[in-house]
Amino acid sequence: MSQNWDREVDVVAVGSGAGGMSAALTAAIEGLEAVIVEKTDFVGGSTAVSGGAVWVPGNEQAAAVGHGEPFEAAKLYLDQIVGNWSSEAMKLAFLKAGPDMVSYFHRHSHVRLAARAYSPDYYPDMPGASLGGRAMDPVAFDGRLLGADFARLRHPLKEFVVLGGMMVTVTDVNHLLKATKSFVSWRHGMALVLRYARDRLKYRRGTRLVLGNALAARLFRSVLDRGIEVLTGTPARRLVVEAGRVAGVVVERRGRELAIRARRGVVLATGGFPNDPDRRRAFLPEGIGLWSMAPEGNSGDGLRLGEAAGALLRRDNASNIFMTPISILKKPDGSEVKYPHLVWDRAKPGLMAVNGSGRRFVNESTSYHEFGLAMIEGQRTEPTIPAFLICDAAFLKRWGLGLALPGGRPFRHLVEAGYLYEAQSLEELAAKLGLPPAALVDSAARFNRYAAAGVDPEFGKGGTAYNRYLGDAAAAGNPCLGPLDTPPFYAVKVYPGDIGTAGGIVTDGEARALDRDGRPIPGLFACGNDMNSVMAGTYPGPGITLGPAMTFGYLAGKALAAGK
Repeated sequence: MSQNWDREVDVVAVGSGAGGMSAALTAAIEGLEAVIVEKTDFVGGSTAVSGGAVWVPGNEQAAAVGHGEPFEAAKLYLDQIVGNWSSEAMKLAFLKAGPDMVSYFHRHSHVRLAARAYSPDYYPDMPGASLGGRAMDPVAFDGRLLGADFARLRHPLKEFVVLGGMMVTVTDVNHLLKATKSFVSWRHGMALVLRYARDRLKYRRGTRLVLGNALAARLFRSVLDRGIEVLTGTPARRLVVEAGRVAGVVVERRGRELAIRARRGVVLATGGFPNDPDRRRAFLPEGIGLWSMAPEGNSGDGLRLGEAAGALLRRDNASNIFMTPISILKKPDGSEVKYPHLVWDRAKPGLMAVNGSGRRFVNESTSYHEFGLAMIEGQRTEPTIPAFLICDAAFLKRWGLGLALPGGRPFRHLVEAGYLYEAQSLEELAAKLGLPPAALVDSAARFNRYAAAGVDPEFGKGGTAYNRYLGDAAAAGNPCLGPLDTPPFYAVKVYPGDIGTAGGIVTDGEARALDRDGRPIPGLFACGNDMNSVMAGTYPGPGITLGPAMTFGYLAGKALAAGK
């Protein structure tokens, strides 16, 4: 029985994150009619709540910031880190098309990315690694340019805002913390606060958008300018396959089903399966709970749709999630606030991480993904889930710890809520955490000896350029090592969480979904976290989810325009 169509377009993108919007936007730039359907009431997906970094080796700005490099260097680095977890064809497709994607969007859209002059890859001592140029940040965007659609843009994580709605970068935070000590910082901070005060006279939050929220906003503005309709509150229910080809998608819109024909194809970009309990149980190691920072709407819809249409899903990756340690505040109403310990506190001097035996188990300043993997590996031999981040009063005041903000901000409510543990001695802290007191005291004594020497012989904290990049830039010697000796002492529990999934629909280098025989399924594409990651669950550097999401979205749009 043939499907009766309610609407016809060339391309339907399912999901409004960087992948889906990049695919629809490219298709529209190439002359096709596209529509985006979004399950939730907000546009932006995981992109809008992310740090916004986009990893694109060889981009057009790399040389200008001092990091021009041959193509072979990035390829060598991916071969070292990703290895055979991803195919040669997929790695080459990403590396070749990434720079083209950046240039294309800079020419044809509001997307503006700025290469970081210094931002080491996560394994900077590996052959082919770079100390900068590959990671790019979205340029700040004025949310007022979205007009009434600003209200439809997904809000950033609360961890990325201050004063109830003012977005800040790491640079902004550093200026705010020094506002009473430096005129330059005071001026920077005052400009932010005054702008925010004006915004709140009219808007529910600040309109100076940075990080992933700026990237989502820039893509959203570009999509709107190209006449692409974004149907929010419109979940995709099933794909329609006719004569072996994906011909369209049936969505639910305002309480009824709507069948949209896609003359060229459907792009799945629903954000992977971070909030799909069944898929998590099937794809993830035992002991990992539903500890994800991804929006709740990212619940595996795209994978289910693709699988039903014959697409191959891959679970044989180095990891099926991109990990980060997270701490969790449980509120009286039963809800939870999750904090991702990404780049702010772990690498700073004076923070120590221990397992359930009160012993260190990891380089605290390693990447968030490696920290999560260390928790999983450690759990095989002794309790490491949860682990504990330990600091002293001097550290807490200067750097904060998770939801306990830096600069001497109030934190008593976090102690009372059971999120932040406080004790006058390490023995007392160990008792509150259920750790062996002697072991914790011994671990701290070792840690303090390493801090005095400036070298961590056990785990190498501060031993790489990436470690030191995240440490205290003003410190003499090792910027990641400092004493843990000023009471009271503090701790938070951390769990192996994630910022998104890596396992997903297998595609070719043009983002075409493949069937179980390795053949492209006509009319079906996947990108973003619905696509099995080209990084295959490894984490080479900052922005390795958004870089491929935009690149393969771009490639999907190009392929759709070419009639593939």
